Amino acid sequence: MAIYHLSVKLVTRGAGRSSTAAAAYRAATRVHDERTGLVFDYSRKRGVEHTEIVLPSAQRDVGWAHDRERLWNAAELAEKRKDARVAREYEVALPHELNAAQRRDLVRAFAQDLADRHRGAIDVAIHRPHREGDTRNHHAHLLATTRVVTDAGLGEKTSIEWKDADRAKRGLEPGRIEVTAIRSRWAAIVNEHLAEHGHSARIDHRSLDAQGLDREPTYHKGPAVTAIERRGEEARVVERMREDIGERLQLAAERGRLERESNELARSIVDTSADLKAAITAREAERTASPVEATQPPTPTTADIRRDARTQWLALIAEQGKAERQATEAHRTSTLDLTGNVAAATASRTTPGETTTREQAQASWLIHRAELSTGRDDNRDATTPEQGRAPPTHPDDELAT
Repeated sequence: MAIYHLSVKLVTRGAGRSSTAAAAYRAATRVHDERTGLVFDYSRKRGVEHTEIVLPSAQRDVGWAHDRERLWNAAELAEKRKDARVAREYEVALPHELNAAQRRDLVRAFAQDLADRHRGAIDVAIHRPHREGDTRNHHAHLLATTRVVTDAGLGEKTSIEWKDADRAKRGLEPGRIEVTAIRSRWAAIVNEHLAEHGHSARIDHRSLDAQGLDREPTYHKGPAVTAIERRGEEARVVERMREDIGERLQLAAERGRLERESNELARSIVDTSADLKAAITAREAERTASPVEATQPPTPTTADIRRDARTQWLALIAEQGKAERQATEAHRTSTLDLTGNVAAATASRTTPGETTTREQAQASWLIHRAELSTGRDDNRDATTPEQGRAPPTHPDDELAT
């Protein structure tokens, strides 16, 4: 039965490719690249069933764009960047239920749809199956210009090449949505032609999961693997591809499970928030209705709590500073005053019961100093002029003698 296959590939200079080489290979022809001076000659290539260039309906009579070499040289010369995108390719699988003429009409209808949609030129090449491969592998390559076709040459970029921001400004969907629409459009056109020619087969651009089908998806081997198998050799890459598909299916199932769990968690969080808001609203209503609660002060806010805590902290710091200053002043007052007069000290000493131990020690020291001063004066008077003045002595030295 017919299968669905549509892949979108980009031809960019950054990958070392050119639109002139791509067009020459797919159409099995010779193209001279005026920008680089290279000549791409694939005229000996076999398997090309049909080629043509489809232009937008409004520019269908633009003669220069029907010349393949001139068209793709214009595409190359229009781009200046070294990593420029010079072409966009759509590769599609054709239903083997249709004959050659019907397949041409199908591809032509899809190419016209793309040309009118983006106003660019579409270079069509239909390839027949390889003589040693699957006889049902009819496919087509549609190489699209990245700029619109005008009478004077290629103009601005086509809408599909615009950035998503620019597309949004003009009321268009993002680029990925555009590609999905193109995939859907190809399935619709194929099904229309199958139904028109009396075939019951249908194709669907959606995934097997979206279609509700429980079967293993097919995979594209590519020309290298099919060439190995045509030579009768074992291609171990096929087994690796099967394993890779199995792993991807498991990962997809796991991602789906995690996504479902996250969605359920998000819903529960939303429900909890709604219940909390409802509870707060009900509490406020009860507080307003109750006269007792209405007289109570309002619940302090976080800002009020922070302000009260700061005030209390500052008061505590001030109180501690005051206590420290008082203790320092008391200590300074209680320090022995060793510079007072002897009379006061003697008077305090001769008054029993009214002095403390510290005061008594202070008075004793002052009296002792007075006695030492008197002794030094007596010694100074007893010295002869020849002997000179006696050197001063320390009170402790005199006490030691």
